[in-house]
Amino acid sequence: MVTDVTLAQGRVVLNIDAKYYSRSMQQRFDKRSVHSGNLYQIFTYVKNKEAELASTSGAHSVSGMLLYARTDEDVQPDDVYQMSGNQISVRTLDLNRPFETIRSQLDGVAAAHFKGN
Repeated sequence: MVTDVTLAQGRVVLNIDAKYYSRSMQQRFDKRSVHSGNLYQIFTYVKNKEAELASTSGAHSVSGMLLYARTDEDVQPDDVYQMSGNQISVRTLDLNRPFETIRSQLDGVAAAHFKGN
């Protein structure tokens, strides 16, 4: 199982899985939420990476992120979940911006995750 991007600094690891849908949120009974299948997918990636690293080089702090391309919907995914001891975050990246802005957004994701490490 391989995510789209894996970032690591010391014993801190972030698995990122990028997604694009015409609608990034699912709707059920007038409530919008992140696609549950995507959450379980990144959670599975995180747990597998955590087990892999523990068996080869000891315990690591492994987190996951779903990174959605921004759509024209009013509500964009932006949340953080704790799932069985792992942080799973959901963020939106606006690809309709100049490359330097996109790069800055991505740098901000990494900086926020690895601050203090």
